[in-house]
Amino acid sequence: MAVLAAGTLALDDVVTDEGSVSGVPGGSALYFTAAASLFTVVRLVGIIGDDFPREELDFLRERSVNLDNLTQLQGEKTFRWGARYETDMNIRRPFRRELNVSEHFDPILDDAGRNADIVFLANLEPAHQLRVLDQMTAPRFRALDTMECYIRDDPDGLKKVIERCELLFVNDSEARIITGEVNLLKAARKLLGMGPRYVLLKKGDHGSMLVAPDFTFAAPAYPVETVVDPTGAGDSFAGGVMGYLAREESCGPDDLKKAVVYGSVAASFCVEDFSIRKLKKITLADIEARMALFRSMTTW
Repeated sequence: MAVLAAGTLALDDVVTDEGSVSGVPGGSALYFTAAASLFTVVRLVGIIGDDFPREELDFLRERSVNLDNLTQLQGEKTFRWGARYETDMNIRRPFRRELNVSEHFDPILDDAGRNADIVFLANLEPAHQLRVLDQMTAPRFRALDTMECYIRDDPDGLKKVIERCELLFVNDSEARIITGEVNLLKAARKLLGMGPRYVLLKKGDHGSMLVAPDFTFAAPAYPVETVVDPTGAGDSFAGGVMGYLAREESCGPDDLKKAVVYGSVAASFCVEDFSIRKLKKITLADIEARMALFRSMTTW
């Protein structure tokens, strides 16, 4: 089953203690797609300029990613983002944000996109997320992610998106900003009151917590010895979750719990190199092998 994924594609400048890169492919939709395409077909919705590397588009096609809803504007530049991570990689200091083609983004879906059963709304302005949802015919499962700037700039728009989705991905600080609660479980309960059936709290290297009205499921992060670049970890986590759900064609509680662990494994590969370099090199067999290791670590 295919996943429709709408979000940003970017060129990133990243500096960590492990090195630095300039102009590498990034963006929420790209990281999500690089992970989700290991499991299923992804229909990618986004916008790029003519400076976006052709070899990255070739990679997506090789992964059977559908690019019919990807817009490329000639003579324009791709969204540009840059950040420096401290030794504690939970601390990120952005130093560059150039919207470029993103200022002209108006997601228009083709017939196949409108009829998708599963949709993931990656980090986008709430107005764009709503634009995508308004074009969908009858999606079976809708999920979204967000980020702090959209929470602060358009809280009303974000609430409209949240109430129309089954699953909300949100990190710990975002959950606290939206709800005003310090305790994450209380924050998750408030978020459930806004409409979604499930809330998936991302806690970085502390793992994640899936909360529903009738259960709570906590999962650790897969331990990684050397983290090179945490950019896109949350997006690739979401890609693993949604890709697994699409492959299984079921979105019940037990499926979601297992999907969360697959998401953790996908994110563990992402952070081992800059950009999507590691996600490009692995296969589903690599995911399954690390899943087996993860299972052995968490069974007693």
